Amino acid sequence: MSTNSEPPTEQTDMDSSSSLKRPLPEDSPTSTKQSKNRKTKIDVMDSSAPKYGYPVPGKQNTTPQEVMTQMFFVHDDEWERICQSGEFDYVIIGSSYCALGFITKVAENNPKAKLLVLEQGQYFHPTHFQNLPPAYICTWRGASETFPWSISEKTHQGKYIKWQHGMNNFLGGRSLFWNGWTPEPTDEEMEHWPPEVIDTVHKYFGEVRELLNVVSADEIFVTSHPAKPVYGKLQKALQLALSKVSDNVDTITRMIPGPLAVKSKSHRYQDFEKHAVPDKLLDIILSSADKAPLKIRINCTVKKIQQDGKKATVLETSQGNFKLGNAKLVLAMGTLPPTTLMLNSFPKSQFPQLVNIGKRYTCHFITNVTARLPRSILDHKSELGDLEMAAIYMAGVSKKSNHQFHIQMAAISDTDPVKNAKDVFQFYLVFPNADQLSASTKHVIIACSTLGQLDHHNKENWYRLNDGNDVTTNATLQSVTNKTDEELWDAMDDATFQVIEQEIASGENYVEYWHREGSSGSWKKTRPTAEMIRGPATVHEASTMWMGGDDDKEAPVCLDYRPKGVENVYITGASLYPTGASWNPTGVMVALAMHLGDILEPKK
Repeated sequence: MSTNSEPPTEQTDMDSSSSLKRPLPEDSPTSTKQSKNRKTKIDVMDSSAPKYGYPVPGKQNTTPQEVMTQMFFVHDDEWERICQSGEFDYVIIGSSYCALGFITKVAENNPKAKLLVLEQGQYFHPTHFQNLPPAYICTWRGASETFPWSISEKTHQGKYIKWQHGMNNFLGGRSLFWNGWTPEPTDEEMEHWPPEVIDTVHKYFGEVRELLNVVSADEIFVTSHPAKPVYGKLQKALQLALSKVSDNVDTITRMIPGPLAVKSKSHRYQDFEKHAVPDKLLDIILSSADKAPLKIRINCTVKKIQQDGKKATVLETSQGNFKLGNAKLVLAMGTLPPTTLMLNSFPKSQFPQLVNIGKRYTCHFITNVTARLPRSILDHKSELGDLEMAAIYMAGVSKKSNHQFHIQMAAISDTDPVKNAKDVFQFYLVFPNADQLSASTKHVIIACSTLGQLDHHNKENWYRLNDGNDVTTNATLQSVTNKTDEELWDAMDDATFQVIEQEIASGENYVEYWHREGSSGSWKKTRPTAEMIRGPATVHEASTMWMGGDDDKEAPVCLDYRPKGVENVYITGASLYPTGASWNPTGVMVALAMHLGDILEPKK
């Protein structure tokens, strides 16, 4: 179900038809074969319920979650049956991008395959929050973010890094809130990765771009309505200014227009719609409802995997035990939660091949630099419109450590922040700061998020079980920097300033930087201090269950995505990454998940 689809037509018979026109299963609460005295969650839609207020008003307090469950998700009666049925070919834990990539491939290769998704959270947004009205900005992070782990004392007391960004436990997970950057890493940027995996990523990335609607920033809005903001003149001006950046800044290796998962396939007048998973999964449910449908059970937390020998047999969930039967189990629930699940389910005493799970941990630390310079500096390259935006991606490498970083540059020129507020919220890649915009109507604002890779060789970074009683949260994360990380952080900060001052401002003293001072800030000519620009939280956690070939005896996961010594469990996501490198991980995650789908369900 897409937010951009035509509105449903009014129905005259609730029992015989729905606006979504989904065929109802025989055991559905609305099926005519259902016994009239059978109790269901949504008795307002029961065939035995009063109709249209006759002869009595009937139920008055149906919740949105009940309606969504009725139309899309596994309801209680069906859950009781399928827990013991063993009828599924694949059971997928989690519902974000890895799940979408895997399900898309399996459904494409075998439309009769039976798939079940177990999702810990509920249905929240139908799409990315920036596709919704601006008020939805309050749903980003804050109350929507959970932390199913503990942070070690050493991390909490660190100089810069103090915590790791959390999870979003809703249908679609982080896809509801991500920034959309989807670069394809080069061979050199996948350093220390098995050659077979590198080849796989390149082989599938074309399909990834198609699935996630990835478009280069210089191609956005080529046919858009002229009243909409554009990634056009400012985009071209910045590309021109940065065309020789890899020659002039010795740590920058390449520059490309931002590869963004934003290309709209459903809107007539705009070419920018941030990609998210929920409506894609619901579309799959509707399209396959008359065959062997994809089913999703929400509010279902998997606590532990029981096994018989090498085979996973039963899932202990918050809603009772689930019998796997002959199903293959796919963990598609991020990086740290599946690591916790594996550590609790496959003890090292019985599975010595998995002794290294959690012994490697990587992520990205972040510097955020916001600068501005007069519009006239770029006007001579291209006459800017009233509202212009741009996105540039630059990769880099420290000359000392050879460790990687990248710069995500989002630029905006806005002459009327009040009038353009809604468009800026929807189309800008960083969240608008009203103070910055209101004081910069004659400027171009350059916002750079620079991400560096945490050293995967550092043995002080780990993820391990603790003595907690809750098996979904009984793990501790330690993430600290060493001298290699500190050198990289200095190098990437310096590169960010060089790009702004030398390449964009051409060495002239036009640049002002935003100095954060508590909850506010101000523009100043001096560079901000490291304490002002370095973030305390890391992102893009990875490598806790890295995959390796025959020459990597320490890797806990095989190149076929199976944990060593386990028969029917498969891992997806960034926990598989041998190193975190620096590039945004989503595209590679989806590529590997699609490859897994082709391995387990070859096209017939």
